[in-house]
Amino acid sequence: MRKLDVTNFGPARVFGLVLAATLLAWIGLASPSRAQDRGGTYSTEELVRTGHKFFGTVSGGLATVIEEAVSRYGHPNGYILGEEGGGAFVGGLRYGEGQLNTRDRGKRKVYWQGPSLGWDFGGEGSRTMMLVYNLPGTDALWQRFAGVDGSAYFVGGFGMTALVANRIYVVPVRSGVGLRLGVNVGYLKFTPQATWNPF
Repeated sequence: MRKLDVTNFGPARVFGLVLAATLLAWIGLASPSRAQDRGGTYSTEELVRTGHKFFGTVSGGLATVIEEAVSRYGHPNGYILGEEGGGAFVGGLRYGEGQLNTRDRGKRKVYWQGPSLGWDFGGEGSRTMMLVYNLPGTDALWQRFAGVDGSAYFVGGFGMTALVANRIYVVPVRSGVGLRLGVNVGYLKFTPQATWNPF
């Protein structure tokens, strides 16, 4: 087995390797115990059907991504449908708004915003479906969810990442337009009212 010689790598490449290693390690650790499929969760078929209606004609790879999320995390007990925009030049910002849907607690308007830092450049706008796991109540969403964003999973124009806080998992599935390339670490802060403050 050959050893990797990093002595000739520039700072940017070393930083990229460190972020990629962090991403791979985090993906391995960010797998919650599968949710118990009891009342209040959504089936794969329901999520795919809802996603097809929401994303419309660009939903070709959606079923594959949702099946991957369910195989990793189980069935969610909530989901958010919304839109977001963001941009980055090393440091980045993301803002969005949507509606949280739950079986036993109804629907609620939600907003999210958050900073990121990493090897990340460009801008994007996207429709977003976020699968929410282990949500004990809608007020439990009002906190910061940390994670690693990047190419954790990508098929048919859809990307999937995972964020976690206090054993609650949020798995955004995004499809959008724009050009953004890179890997970053950051968080999303969910709030019941819109705010420009990402911190």
